[in-house]
Amino acid sequence: MAADPMYRRIAEDLRSKIEAGELARGAQLPTEIELRDQYDASRNTIRDAIKWLATNGLVETRPGQGTFVVVRLDPFITTLSADPETGLGGGEGDAAFAEVRDRGRSPSASEARVEVQAARGNVALRLRVPEGTQVISRRQERFIDGTPWSLQTSFYPMTLVASGAHRLLDATNIPGGSVAYLRHALDIVQVGYRDSVVVRTPDHDESTFFKLPDDGRIPVISLMRTGYQASDAGPTPFRVMITVLPADRNQLVINSGDVPGTPAAAVRP
Repeated sequence: MAADPMYRRIAEDLRSKIEAGELARGAQLPTEIELRDQYDASRNTIRDAIKWLATNGLVETRPGQGTFVVVRLDPFITTLSADPETGLGGGEGDAAFAEVRDRGRSPSASEARVEVQAARGNVALRLRVPEGTQVISRRQERFIDGTPWSLQTSFYPMTLVASGAHRLLDATNIPGGSVAYLRHALDIVQVGYRDSVVVRTPDHDESTFFKLPDDGRIPVISLMRTGYQASDAGPTPFRVMITVLPADRNQLVINSGDVPGTPAAAVRP
């Protein structure tokens, strides 16, 4: 059997040093010239070895700075299934923060950024309103142990404010969350929700907030949750929530049926 090409042998040697801790997480690799001399290889061979390491998520190259060992983040597992007692889904509001604390970690969030927007695309489609209809958006940046964890934006029809839910327009966090508030203010009870999950390349703002590489090799998970209230015509949408989670620090779990009460363990790639 033919031997592996030289660039691959160099890459495997560097990988073993990373896994053994000889090259620590966050440490800078030697320069191309230093690696060329160390392995007695051409510069192109060294570049191919670094490219292989980068493709496999072990290193990242920062323009003007050099190549660094990737810092692996401890993944957080969000349970998307509805709580059997409250009916509320994981990943939002007090339920999300409680899950973080239960796992021995520290959650925090920015104040809500509130805007009045024209409903477009998926938001208009899932709220069942015409394109251009005014909706309220409430956006939060969320963190775990000080590290950016998710971006969450919720959309509500402006008719809810006209009906008396004025706090939706307040640029402050709503204690207990908007679902509990709407139940108290308007007797709107969420009877169910539907989650749609898409994996995609992050946009510029997302890459900047989450500090992701510019090459798009770390995708984001875009979770769109539509909440429904009961009506004579059947379940009717009253809110849409979009949560963006970088895939390098988030995993999702859905429970079905009788499962252990202990938290799910992270899946190791």
